[in-house]
Amino acid sequence: MQRLLSGVRLIERISVVTLLLTMTVLFAFSVLIRQVGGPLAASFGWIDEVVRSLNIFLVFLAAGLALERGKQVAVDTWRDRIARRSGLPLRRILDAVGIVFCLYMAWISGGMAAFVFGSGQVSATLGISTGWLYVAPCAGFGLLALRYGASLVGAIQRFDGTGEAGE
Repeated sequence: MQRLLSGVRLIERISVVTLLLTMTVLFAFSVLIRQVGGPLAASFGWIDEVVRSLNIFLVFLAAGLALERGKQVAVDTWRDRIARRSGLPLRRILDAVGIVFCLYMAWISGGMAAFVFGSGQVSATLGISTGWLYVAPCAGFGLLALRYGASLVGAIQRFDGTGEAGE
């Protein structure tokens, strides 16, 4: 399990950094060409759509990394107080619910991607299928489900903020 997580983590990190750098370079070029390019700037209108699309992938791919490190939005004191008072294994329950929710969302977004690919919708600016936009949440929620599962079985410790392997 640790080898799988390490491989996924490496691919995610490389992808996120590559996406961020690509977005930055494209956006900076777009601003520059608008300032000095004059009529040539209209030829680069596609950059805005590319950057928006890459941002969608960036957000969904980075979500798994954030969850693994415990950097997602949470109300820790409330959760831990309820777990102490009730004696419920609340962290395990949250992981199990997280798996189910993320798998459901991956399934829904995968269905939406298939529908859009099948409908033939194409971006007017880029000329590619708009179904690719729905691949991002499908992949992102799948990766989140993997992280919730790893947390549930103790392969990572997402609640302590390190994301390291459990005992």
